[in-house]
Amino acid sequence: MDFFDGSGNILIPKSVRPIIDFQETILGNKEGAKKQYRMGNLHIREYNEFYSLHVDKVDPRDNPLGHLIEDAPDVLIGLILASAIGIKMGRTYYNKINTEDKKIFLNSKGLVQASLATIGTYMLSRYISLTLKRKVNRIHSKDK
Repeated sequence: MDFFDGSGNILIPKSVRPIIDFQETILGNKEGAKKQYRMGNLHIREYNEFYSLHVDKVDPRDNPLGHLIEDAPDVLIGLILASAIGIKMGRTYYNKINTEDKKIFLNSKGLVQASLATIGTYMLSRYISLTLKRKVNRIHSKDK
């Protein structure tokens, strides 16, 4: 077993430490893991045969925005793009349906369209980010 993955995480076989007794968390990208744990800045992902761990610069439980800026800027960029596109779609639809004789503040169609645009943009940006990371990791692993 190689003890490092392409992202710089340390891989520890479960035979070395079968049980992790740290606090389970939902914060962080699971990357296919069954569970994930945090203890301070230590982030551990549990897979079937091993654990993957790395140290974050900022603990997301203490400073979520700082964590996004320092440790997950791709997620932050995706959220910003998704929000901007969702707001633009919502505003466009709002301006289209509101005329002088008909003023509507909220409309379910506009909310659905803006929400779908937001979610779709975020998912697309995450897909692009993860694909680029995988390609960079493959290039780095071939160099070794």
